[in-house]
Amino acid sequence: MAAKKEQRLLVSPISGHAFNADMSKVIICDTTNIATIYQQDAKGIYTKETELTKHADRVKSVDWAPNSNRIATCAGDRNAYIWNLNAETKEWEPSLVLLRIERAATYIRWSPKEDRFAVGSGARLLSICYYDEEHDWWVSKHIKKPIRSTILCCDWHPNNYIIAIGSCDFKCRVFSSALKELEDKPEVSGWMSKLSKFGTLLAEFDTSEGWVHGVKFSPSGDKLAWVSHDSSVNVVDMNSQEKVFRCLTKSLPLTTAIWLNETSVVCGGHDNYPLLYNIEGDKLAHGVRLDINEKKAGAGMSAMARFKKLDDLGTDDKGTTVTTTHLNAISELRVTKSDEGKVKQFSSAGMDGKIVFWDVGVLASTITELKI
Repeated sequence: MAAKKEQRLLVSPISGHAFNADMSKVIICDTTNIATIYQQDAKGIYTKETELTKHADRVKSVDWAPNSNRIATCAGDRNAYIWNLNAETKEWEPSLVLLRIERAATYIRWSPKEDRFAVGSGARLLSICYYDEEHDWWVSKHIKKPIRSTILCCDWHPNNYIIAIGSCDFKCRVFSSALKELEDKPEVSGWMSKLSKFGTLLAEFDTSEGWVHGVKFSPSGDKLAWVSHDSSVNVVDMNSQEKVFRCLTKSLPLTTAIWLNETSVVCGGHDNYPLLYNIEGDKLAHGVRLDINEKKAGAGMSAMARFKKLDDLGTDDKGTTVTTTHLNAISELRVTKSDEGKVKQFSSAGMDGKIVFWDVGVLASTITELKI
């Protein structure tokens, strides 16, 4: 089995992607107001199935609830929609969400129990949305203070009642999202030492030098990782929040992060390839680049063949060559297969229009420096 499998879906950038429960379908958003669903064929190739065309501006983020099979989308038109598949017509039907925001919606994510979802926006607030059965629509409650800028990312804690966000004010924050309307009774933890009402600020971390592009809770929820525009990777444990593990990398800015387990974080960004970082003792250490350069055929060509190529192409072949699988920045990482808190496979979507699947087991056996 190969360490990676790639497919180019578009010639334009992919800004977000999400899979259904069995990965037979994937939804992507690009630079248009259309979110596109692709169906996997017998050969494992994704082909276009249908388009979701309700938005009036660029779709910024998408998410697919695996259990309820509902799709969530948000866009620059300040709207979010929940899409349900009609069993009879086999068409996706949209339901408008009452976001009540005055700026573009930037990021959307379902909660683990799929009874609510979060929408970040440029309105300096986070919308926690839930279904109002009495009125038969999706409504929202806002978390405003102390957010001071656009929300770029968010992630739910596994307990369903805590959410972390990253924003353009250089902050990573953790809030309580317990809703009295849904009669939530979350358990206390290191993040929430006592039962806190909706919107309570539970933790705040300052990156001081860059926008927070990606944030992610570990599988247990005990740790939180985030990446920012200053090319740093940050990790904090809920039981020692005063001590943040910070690794200031030499790479270009990172945009997204996922956990492979409780001690290993994979990040991606403008270097075009995923990078592994490990918690070792009391520090966060740079692991290894996960994109393996495969030796191209013809690298050992003869002098005659080399001069013939020079004559045919009119070049000495000394130009810049991109050696990474992604030919442009990685916009998003997603966990696609996991078992008992350990990731077996993850995907990456890029600004080159590609989606790449990375097999963690094969990577571990192929890269000698890899420690997971």
